[in-house]
Amino acid sequence: MTRKDAIRRYNRTVLVLCIAYVALLFAAQIAMKRYNLAGPLAYAVAILPALPIIGVFAAIGRYLVEERDEYIRLLTVRQTLIASGLALSVATAWGFLESFDLVGHFDAYWIAVIWFVGQGVGAVVNRLSRERTA
Repeated sequence: MTRKDAIRRYNRTVLVLCIAYVALLFAAQIAMKRYNLAGPLAYAVAILPALPIIGVFAAIGRYLVEERDEYIRLLTVRQTLIASGLALSVATAWGFLESFDLVGHFDAYWIAVIWFVGQGVGAVVNRLSRERTA
């Protein structure tokens, strides 16, 4: 598989998963409000929007395996590590603040949002490091 094939597959997969996320999020919200779901069905419906996000994480892993250019793979790994470090650091710090009743609770799905922001930070770091070496 060529580099273009790997990135094309990754982009297509992420686009489909993002569309699925939006559709499932709206469907879950509507179903929970309209049908007042409870029990195992409520749990199943509530978890549906998480599945495409989990799929994005898997797509990144597949891209890393399929990417043949070692330098591009290094940049992607660094970007992913920066995102993971940021999200885990925020989750850990907030968790301790929350356990000492210093801050309020926030929904755990925000950690994934912070992780995706970290992907952007990682992309900036990669760009700046390439400009320094050029």
